[in-house]
Amino acid sequence: MENQENIMDTLLSENMQKIKKKIVVMSGKGGVGKSTVSVNIAYGLALEGNKVGLLDVDLHGPSIAKMTGIEGKMIYAAENERPKPIEAAHNLFVLSVASLLENADEPIIWRGPAKIGVIKQFLSEIEWPSLDYLVVDCPPGTGDEPLSVIQLLNNISGVVIVTTPQDVALLDVRKSINFAKKLEVNILGIVENMAGFVCPHCDKKVDIFKSGGAEKASKDFNIDVLGSIPIDTNIVHSGDEGKPYIYHYGKTEGGKIFINIAEKIIEKLGNL
Repeated sequence: MENQENIMDTLLSENMQKIKKKIVVMSGKGGVGKSTVSVNIAYGLALEGNKVGLLDVDLHGPSIAKMTGIEGKMIYAAENERPKPIEAAHNLFVLSVASLLENADEPIIWRGPAKIGVIKQFLSEIEWPSLDYLVVDCPPGTGDEPLSVIQLLNNISGVVIVTTPQDVALLDVRKSINFAKKLEVNILGIVENMAGFVCPHCDKKVDIFKSGGAEKASKDFNIDVLGSIPIDTNIVHSGDEGKPYIYHYGKTEGGKIFINIAEKIIEKLGNL
């Protein structure tokens, strides 16, 4: 058992040395579109010519496989080789627990230690290619998964925190900010999702989830708002169809903002 742990630690170290920059996407609250943000950040970085990995550690509710168009594809290993992530698009390599399940409707009923073990396997026993960026999509909250990822990745380049504008979501975002600060992790900024809806008939903007909350949190904690993504039905369609919104709808307001968010992340991490 000890020998197996040593092997995993060696493989983990080797994989980490092949990854230049590591970004963790998290939120204090579910339903804020964190996976949508993770997918579009990853695609945005890849569209800029970077080699990008996208790791889904939302083990109980994996959606990254569907959103990147690899739903139903299984990871496999050739003889005498380790399994590899799936290349969902040029320069984008994706790994999700969904690619290990034969039945997509089967729930994963695991306690903390089992989840931590699987995350370590994802980072060590999977043969990741050399990457410019690894984007990790975490489940909501500040529990086992984000804590394990940050500890296992060790040298995190930065955290992106996703929220929606209403006060209830921002209560949890503030916890996520303090979580990152306690772990001494660089916070790249906040992405505010569902920030207003423009009526297609009258062009009037309606702040369904209020407005200004992310801006207030950014001032309170002295961190940046990377961008505010409006509600757009195309985001729903792109996610369901497994097509990158940032590419297929890049000329929309939301698409331009996602492109700008990716560019800001590249700029912020350029000197690391």
